[in-house]
Amino acid sequence: MSGFRTLDQADVKSKRVLLRVDLNLPMENGRISDATRIERIVPTIRELTGKGARVILLAHFGRPKNGPDEENSLKPIAAALPEHLGAPVAFASDCIGAIAQDAVAKLKDGEILLLENTRFHKAEEKNDKDFVASLAKLGDLYVNDAFSAAHRAHASTEGLAHVLPAFAGRGMQAELEALTKALETPNRPVAAIVGGAKVSTKLELLGNLSKKVDFIIIGGGMANTFLAAQGHKVGKSLCEHDLLDTAREIVAKAKAAKCEIVLPSDAVAAKEFKAHAPSRVTDVGHVQDDEMILDMGPRSTVEVEKILSACKTLVWNGPFGAFELQPFDAGTNAVAKTAAALTQKGALVTVAGGGDTVSALNQSGAAEHFTYISTAGGAFLEWLEGKVLPGVEALRIKSN
Repeated sequence: MSGFRTLDQADVKSKRVLLRVDLNLPMENGRISDATRIERIVPTIRELTGKGARVILLAHFGRPKNGPDEENSLKPIAAALPEHLGAPVAFASDCIGAIAQDAVAKLKDGEILLLENTRFHKAEEKNDKDFVASLAKLGDLYVNDAFSAAHRAHASTEGLAHVLPAFAGRGMQAELEALTKALETPNRPVAAIVGGAKVSTKLELLGNLSKKVDFIIIGGGMANTFLAAQGHKVGKSLCEHDLLDTAREIVAKAKAAKCEIVLPSDAVAAKEFKAHAPSRVTDVGHVQDDEMILDMGPRSTVEVEKILSACKTLVWNGPFGAFELQPFDAGTNAVAKTAAALTQKGALVTVAGGGDTVSALNQSGAAEHFTYISTAGGAFLEWLEGKVLPGVEALRIKSN
């Protein structure tokens, strides 16, 4: 991967490797309910241990307010890691100081240690130099495999990269390669699907994408704001009526950048927001005052599928409708399956991310066939918005 130092350039044998990972996992009754983020870091950890590194895992969990507390401890996650890694994982009840130093000193080549939640120290989020130095004492080099935390300039996500030899882990590398391929050096034409509830949360995203893609296909609640801006009645639909001028500006700027904004031409409308509520398909211009748009209609779905069939690259952030309620998941499911089929044929590079997007693609059964699914959430969105991610920039090879 050009531009960033990776494990291909790292000599790790018998070295203490501080490996920043994302273990901020969903928990239910003290048990991990989704281990996707663990699975993403397994290749890096196994490669490092296989090469004889002494692997020291750094991670945060939750948002502890006043120092250590049992609710935000990484100890339960430490107990679950061996099942995924196929190797024992030691645990230290602090991430700096004597406790951490003693635990690191006991490590042998190929062994793994998880340090306690870095956010138990307020200095972590302040990127405090002394805290960075205390962490750096524990390692010989630093590897960041937590793209999902790379939009934060914290001690363990950015600070360490300036004081130790720093490298991207395999998960970070895969994410950067996928995003670069999708937006920086894509095969054209490029389509972006942007859905979700509100235009107000996606203004920067739409602005950046309009300069980089050929089609922006807008779905979800935010499509209603654009439809209203065109003079269509949207009834009781989720709509930001105070942003109609903004929606028109976005369309005008996209047109100037030779980017086509694609909106639904028909919709599935219902009078109640609940599963299996009575619904009907209607042109977008004929939504009744007591109805709400909960999905795009079948004609719109076919129009989107035609666009994807003519494109080479797709970036997807946000579902088309109320995908969590049947039958209002139909538009999202159909487009997801079409995108997956085109990917399998080698006709389309598909990169998707965002919590609702990942849930929707998993629900449709299409996720496993996409080129890349990002679990990064905020970092993925900020990358799409064109923002600089501190944790990524710190790994970039500087030209003299």
